[in-house]
Amino acid sequence: MAYPSYIDAFNSGLLKEKAEQAMEMLKNCAICPRRCKVNRLMNKTGFCRTAQRAIVCSYFAHHGEEPPISGENGSGTIFFARCNLKCVYCQNYEFSQLDEGREVTPEELCSYMLELQGMNCHNINLVTPTHIMPQILEALYLAAGKGLKLPIVYNTSGYELPEMIKFLEGIVDIYMPDMRYSQAKTAGEYSSAEDYPHFNQGSVEEMFKQTGIGVFDKDGMMKRGLIIRHLVLPNNLAGTDAILAFISEKLSPEIHISLMSQYEPVFKAGQYLPINRKITLQEYEEAESLLKKYGLKNGWVQESGGLKRFEGTNIKRNI
Repeated sequence: MAYPSYIDAFNSGLLKEKAEQAMEMLKNCAICPRRCKVNRLMNKTGFCRTAQRAIVCSYFAHHGEEPPISGENGSGTIFFARCNLKCVYCQNYEFSQLDEGREVTPEELCSYMLELQGMNCHNINLVTPTHIMPQILEALYLAAGKGLKLPIVYNTSGYELPEMIKFLEGIVDIYMPDMRYSQAKTAGEYSSAEDYPHFNQGSVEEMFKQTGIGVFDKDGMMKRGLIIRHLVLPNNLAGTDAILAFISEKLSPEIHISLMSQYEPVFKAGQYLPINRKITLQEYEEAESLLKKYGLKNGWVQESGGLKRFEGTNIKRNI
């Protein structure tokens, strides 16, 4: 079996077939839980405000991701604009909500992937890919034909349809979803997605079914697996206890988790009293203690003495 997985899919013709099928889905778009049913191939738009072409904000060698993704050379990160959520505290609101970026052709997106490979990045890290999954497959098919051989990191908000994650089996080797909320009311109020917990949990279960426990190479780089990101919110609004219980009991205590402390009250968060401040050290330490409660030992926590996020030097190219 070739690695990454999409190499076999390319050689067998499956990648081309899936790319074509996915693009056809855009005629009556229902590729995410919104199921807007608009014809995006005719440049109609639904909730994500994205038509036929993907919109890219930037791409660069990212040294600030989790260690087995960033490694020494960085993760080849492509930031896609717009989103199928409307998080009032989105840290990437300039391009997720305010539309920074520009439309790109499949050939251009393919060239970005190949350029990142030429920079010796460890992987192709697709940030906010849900709403442009078909366009990504179209570009990936072109890139595979031109020698792309880096694994794909599907870096998603987690607001996915399980059947679309199933569709990606045999193409994606590394999933990196958020698990943001355990309660529908909170998801509705802060991200306009009351059904987030339902679809999020089902999709993450499918990701785990495909990849299992993380597999790493001799240098500690993840080759295949699942990293779940959970952002601790003020006043326990994310429902951290229930999310970590779900991971331990429904998936595995061996799952790799990134427990994030970098919440900032940006964008519209100042208008919402429960989330108009950073989290406290106590709130983060309480979340960290839940990892032990549920026997979750794999992953990364920020330093409890200073609530620091992973940082590094980025070689960034805006477009």
